[in-house]
Amino acid sequence: MASVTIQNVTKAFGNSVVLDKFSATFENGEFVTLLGPSGCGKTTMLRIIAGFEKPTSGSVLFDDRVVSSGKVFLQPEKRDIGMVFQSYAVWPHMTVFDNVAYPLTIKKQDKAAIRKKVERVLSAVHLIQYADRIPSQLSGGQQQRVALARALVAEPALLLLDEPLSNLDAKLRESMRFEIKEIQKEYGITVVYVTHDQTEAMAMSDRIVVINRGVIQQIGSPREIYTTPANPFVADFVGKIEFLEGVARDGVIELAGCGQTLPYTGPLTGSVIVGIRPEQVQYAAAGEGELTGTVRTHFYLGDVDDCRVDLGDGKALRVIADPYMSMGVAAGKQVTLKVRSFHVFPKDEAGDFRKILT
Repeated sequence: MASVTIQNVTKAFGNSVVLDKFSATFENGEFVTLLGPSGCGKTTMLRIIAGFEKPTSGSVLFDDRVVSSGKVFLQPEKRDIGMVFQSYAVWPHMTVFDNVAYPLTIKKQDKAAIRKKVERVLSAVHLIQYADRIPSQLSGGQQQRVALARALVAEPALLLLDEPLSNLDAKLRESMRFEIKEIQKEYGITVVYVTHDQTEAMAMSDRIVVINRGVIQQIGSPREIYTTPANPFVADFVGKIEFLEGVARDGVIELAGCGQTLPYTGPLTGSVIVGIRPEQVQYAAAGEGELTGTVRTHFYLGDVDDCRVDLGDGKALRVIADPYMSMGVAAGKQVTLKVRSFHVFPKDEAGDFRKILT
């Protein structure tokens, strides 16, 4: 196992700064996900950790050993890492066994030791029965597991995964999430995982690093990221949320435009942004909720009702509720809403939050 320490890493391609003073520490045996939209710098950071890119400035350490800095650069093959790419990158002419054995074969390890290690890792990824097949005889998920086994067989100190599930269908992605997490636990290996899929990040990670435009927005557990987002970008990127502008004063937030208020005893005053997640809104009896509105759209999805409720002046909230708790709700109906919790951000610090969220 290895810890990874990233100290003030900046990476620029010409005049374009892709990473800006990136600093973080990933502990031994931890599963850390770099999460953010396309082009945010997460894959570049992974490639810097792997040694496929050199930082413009700053340093990377594995445990206490410097692997990248202004004066030191250790080649990828000397970093004791395993890497799994978005494309499976398996050898089409080799059997599953030979694909997985390849990293050990080029190191000229003993054949008996190779067989033992390969069989162990193929069992871990549930492919031992396919050892003699070639990749074209496997499904996409099986090929991705071959790539994962090949990365694990040399027992690296660090496993790096760059959007390894993005080419799989939705059901297979879900099952592979749990398989990768179980394998990580079994091997006790440190994992750095890159994705733009917040569900993957929430399901698999010990901690999540949320990145936007090359800058870390927040580092925390999935629960911390979701329940206490650092800013509107994090709140919007992780989970579903609606934003309303308002003014905080005298124990309430007056919502702009619709003439309604929410009770608020927090520290902020003045112009604020209120973020309300749809599962935190419930239908209530008249006089028992904070907001009222008209159901604009209503979709019955079996396990939930997904509605948009117009609060007035074009302001709307999304409500996702248990269909048994929202019987009788239909488009055009007047409803009362109880808001169980919400996030409040200072508007002067957030600036124009619509631009932040792009």
